[in-house]
Amino acid sequence: MSSVTQAPVTVPGAKGHTDGAGAFVPVQTRDERLRSYDPSDFEVPTGREVNWKHTPVDKLGALFTDEAGPHGVIEVDVQAPQGLVQQRLTTGTAPRGEVFQPDDLISAIAWKQETEAPLLRIPAGAEYREPIVVNLTGTGGVAHAHVVVEAQANSHATVLLRHAGTAHHAQNVEIIVREGAHLELITVQQWDDEAVHAASHQARVDRDATLRHVVVSFGGGVVRVNPSVELAGTGSRAELYGLSYSDAGQHLESQVYLHHKGAETSGDVLYKGALQGAAARSVWIGDVLIGPDAVGTDSYEANRNLVLTDGARAESIPNLEIETGDIRGAGHASATGRFDDEQLFYLQARGIDEEEARRLVVLGFLAEIVQKIGVPALEAELFAAIEEELALEVAR
Repeated sequence: MSSVTQAPVTVPGAKGHTDGAGAFVPVQTRDERLRSYDPSDFEVPTGREVNWKHTPVDKLGALFTDEAGPHGVIEVDVQAPQGLVQQRLTTGTAPRGEVFQPDDLISAIAWKQETEAPLLRIPAGAEYREPIVVNLTGTGGVAHAHVVVEAQANSHATVLLRHAGTAHHAQNVEIIVREGAHLELITVQQWDDEAVHAASHQARVDRDATLRHVVVSFGGGVVRVNPSVELAGTGSRAELYGLSYSDAGQHLESQVYLHHKGAETSGDVLYKGALQGAAARSVWIGDVLIGPDAVGTDSYEANRNLVLTDGARAESIPNLEIETGDIRGAGHASATGRFDDEQLFYLQARGIDEEEARRLVVLGFLAEIVQKIGVPALEAELFAAIEEELALEVAR
């Protein structure tokens, strides 16, 4: 297993007097970042790096230390149908490391500290109607995890990761979607207010397979969930959705990377967030790379944010890189704003008071993501959680 990989950072043929001293080009995209299984290959972030400059790194200090924490910080309960394969994978035991390569210090430390990574394997051809639920409850302290989820050929399943309690949690999730499989992976963050959660999700989707990946972040002081998906096989598809509700003092972040590598691939990225309260923050960075062999690609990414109160701030940065002209379509969009006055006027003109009108606008805005989840009980729970957030704002 190669320890370090990094794309070149100089431009061939560049000249110093026109391109800057030494023609140095800083790392900008996810594909160019250093990757290594050794934490010592990474420096501790200062907050000036391109992948950290929107993150409150001062609050992540415990996760930058390469030390084993106490056992049992995260209590794990798995609710799984019969036939699901569960194993523990030491470093070097397949399929651990087949897809995942740490691309920052936290993910490298989590890789090293998790000596036996849990594997959830959906057998070939299996179809599970009920979700596989993994309940992760923090009890305080620092915890590291590397989880492998493998959907074997032509299987169909939903995996739900639920986070609650409190911890400083560094988490890697390695996702392998084999040929013809359909996997939905949902990660829900409902941590206590003081929790810190930094997660790196890396996935590969093979020929004619589909991954639906959903990030739902409501609780936690700092939550940073970064999904990276490679559409490797011909005809593979990714649907990457996100929902966040940032309250006073919360920082909720996702840096999304979708790499169209194979031919005839398709991608749909949509993240939506609502923000309310002083110093409520959200960050979304979306990188889409359509590689030179990804002919026939159809890809679109969008981020929408609704700012409900003064003092809240959303940062939204979409990026699109295309290396072939033979595609069906590609685009990106971003919008952040307050309530639509016309919508409020329309509702109030029909006898709905302002408070109820605002509630309906927020619910309607976020419902698009909730309804994509496909797990009725979770959808109902999330609508109730949105209602609770709105009620808190009204009570202030």
